[in-house]
Amino acid sequence: MVSISGSKKLKRQMAPVFWGITRKDKRFVVASRPGPHPHSRSIPTAVFLRDMLGIVYTLREAKVAIYDGGVKVDGVVRRSIHHGIGLMDIVQLKNMPGAYKMIPVKGRLLQPVQVSDDEIGRKLAKVTSKTIIKGNRTSLGFHDGRTIIIGDEEVRVGDSCILQVPEQKILDIIPLQKDCRILVIKGANAGESGVIQSVEKGTFILPRRVIVSLGERSIGLPTDAVIAIPNNIGEVSNSHE
Repeated sequence: MVSISGSKKLKRQMAPVFWGITRKDKRFVVASRPGPHPHSRSIPTAVFLRDMLGIVYTLREAKVAIYDGGVKVDGVVRRSIHHGIGLMDIVQLKNMPGAYKMIPVKGRLLQPVQVSDDEIGRKLAKVTSKTIIKGNRTSLGFHDGRTIIIGDEEVRVGDSCILQVPEQKILDIIPLQKDCRILVIKGANAGESGVIQSVEKGTFILPRRVIVSLGERSIGLPTDAVIAIPNNIGEVSNSHE
């Protein structure tokens, strides 16, 4: 049987800060494997249950819960302790009401925020690529690795889509444009929401940028550091500050 690439463990000192793990306990910690999200912006399922939520106390208990199908990510059961949970993922736990959405809060790249049953099955995803494939069809690639073939919808790279998961059906499109509400997903301002004042074209040196009002401040950010959001999702993030 072919083994999956990627290391199964990681030195604790090298783990991302937002994991919330102790640094001087044991030498190694479970690592996230190649998957939908980059290693630096995702958290392994076992670490999510044990260290971030604290609903299990040991790795053995986490394994039992995960192998028993107790964790769903975006409506799909994940039975790997190494599966990476990342931005905007909806995590459901067996025999527990509601779910958790992974969003940036207070400068931390990822934090679980409880959401109601109404938000389960609806995921916000950022369009990161748009290509023409065989049959002159258009394929969209999203920040979480998924791809969807669309019809006549007007969607550009940088826009956001509200998806019905796990069916992968586009329910709504949020263009990245002036007066659009955004959530910062990278850097020192991660977790803050604001409104786009203008969209600046990229140059040979600078990437495409947006000028955003964050409270009383106005700053420029590259488009890959923000995600277009509906009006209510920014309020969810800021309510935890």
